[in-house]
Amino acid sequence: MSFQSLPDTQASGAPALGADALADLRQRVAALNARYRHHGAVAVLEGALRDPEAGDIAMVSSFGAESIALLHLVAMIDRKTPVLFIDTRLLFAETLVYQQDVAERLHLEDVRVIRTDEALLAQRDPDDDLRNHSTDACCALRKTVPLEQALSGFDGWITGRKRFQSATRQTLEFFELEDATGRIKVNPLAHWAPEDVRAYMDENRLPRHPLVAQGYPSIGCAPCTSPVAEGEDPRSGRWRGEEKVECGIHFANGRMVRQGPST
Repeated sequence: MSFQSLPDTQASGAPALGADALADLRQRVAALNARYRHHGAVAVLEGALRDPEAGDIAMVSSFGAESIALLHLVAMIDRKTPVLFIDTRLLFAETLVYQQDVAERLHLEDVRVIRTDEALLAQRDPDDDLRNHSTDACCALRKTVPLEQALSGFDGWITGRKRFQSATRQTLEFFELEDATGRIKVNPLAHWAPEDVRAYMDENRLPRHPLVAQGYPSIGCAPCTSPVAEGEDPRSGRWRGEEKVECGIHFANGRMVRQGPST
């Protein structure tokens, strides 16, 4: 397991892509979606990790409430797949312990713990209260910027996003293009329902994140995550009370987008 402390960078360190390059990438993504449209998560993952059209792919995992299902699928296909885990230094202690336990249980061979450089944190968040003034700035400092650097050597990345998680994800495709970076984003579980995730975890006897039993169906940083009541959107406990449903890691047209609360 490797550890990286990352220096300052812009949110997108990749050079701007020309119109022809973007058009080619969009065609590639469209072709991948057409090729795997009627396939399941395993076929999509195998395609992402082995199809030359997908390129060099890493997985990004929060080791959150449902992460182990996708981590297990990846481990069955290729345990050497790079898995990037962002330690914001604001995570629940339970998440840090769970991350280590899961990595060992699944025999993941290339887990990379990504952190923002301590000197940069001291410069931009000296009082450790940036989140109280701007959650967007805090997420950029502690998540988006270090992840962008960690992904700089990859053509794409695998996420655990699913359509059911929020209104902003209801049209999620298996393959997406980040226009600003030219990277392909892979969402193998896009069409899974909550019962699919639970059934997979039960059938494979996968351990739950300990906070799930305490009412946390979506788990991020401790200061910005709260329990969710029955019937609420699973992500309603993230940045509760704010018009924010994404941390900035997931881009729309290559940019972080402020989105209204899901309904």
